[in-house]
Amino acid sequence: MMTLIVVLGVILVLTILYMIFRISNLVSVAKGKKEGEVDSSNSINAMLFLLFAIFGFTGFFWYSYANFDKYTLPIASEHGAWTDTLFWITMGVTVVAFTIISIIKFVFIYQYQYKEGRKATFYPDNHYLELAWTIIPAIVLAVLIFTGLRAWNDITSPASEDAEVIEVIAQQFAWTARYPGKDKVLGEYHYQKIDAINEFGLVLTDNNTYDDFKSLELHIPKGKEVLLKIRAKDVLHSVFLPHFRVKMDAVPGMPTQFKFTATKTTKEMRDELGNPDFNYELACTEICGKGHFSMKMPVVVDTPEDFEKWKMEQEAWLKQNPDYLKNVPASLRESAMIKAGIPVDNDAFVQATQTAVGSN
Repeated sequence: MMTLIVVLGVILVLTILYMIFRISNLVSVAKGKKEGEVDSSNSINAMLFLLFAIFGFTGFFWYSYANFDKYTLPIASEHGAWTDTLFWITMGVTVVAFTIISIIKFVFIYQYQYKEGRKATFYPDNHYLELAWTIIPAIVLAVLIFTGLRAWNDITSPASEDAEVIEVIAQQFAWTARYPGKDKVLGEYHYQKIDAINEFGLVLTDNNTYDDFKSLELHIPKGKEVLLKIRAKDVLHSVFLPHFRVKMDAVPGMPTQFKFTATKTTKEMRDELGNPDFNYELACTEICGKGHFSMKMPVVVDTPEDFEKWKMEQEAWLKQNPDYLKNVPASLRESAMIKAGIPVDNDAFVQATQTAVGSN
């Protein structure tokens, strides 16, 4: 309601100012104003510019300060703290420059308004001023750019050998995560292997695929580097983890990746925000079709101990889809079943998979 009142108030003020302007013009016409003659509206406009600057900047800084927490998110990653620092340094430099330049412009408009008999000074150039507003911005921009490049190079550098590797696959309109099993190595995939069940396109002749498992939640450990391997199955998508300051496009046919380290578990963030219902989220930030708005994935940050416990509780994809044993070479079936956690001596399970296994 208050917003509506403010909007209507602004519209009313603008309407009144417009009517004053029209009445002033009509009065000038009625009086038979001489060509080149300047009336009092010139001074009024100059004063309005000055008032606009005063109230505009007051409102700008007040609103930015009062609503700061509404458009900033807590940081939950190591690199996020640094990128946010760089952002606010850049924002500070920009706002200071914008404020100084704008104040000068509005003051000049008021100070040097037209007055009869006053003539402008011919001032073609000033080499010192030219050097100042060329060299100073160049130095400031160079510092910002090189600092940003240093941060970017660090963020995109190769992940450590002990990083937790997770694959995130995008498709209209859902996210799926694939984790390596006990071997800690993701198996190979190929787009020609993708079907309604084998949504990852797993190559079942690769020994590393047998213990890989699927998750519809993205679980990551706190304090350990995570390497997200990202790919898309259909159109352009984008991985966006706002609290971790992670954003990377998922491009069909061109796998991408992003590494980061989480610094706050889900529970710690809930305590910090005082919101027991808070959850991290992975969202798509590319308009990928009509269902784009629903393309979300829950993200859970666990302690390292809870993360390892969660991984141990997951079942391998091959164990959940035993029919695909027929795609495993006969010489590797027994080892594949052992690696996938399939009880090879379980009669009921053997009967259930006999057709698939016997087909080869």
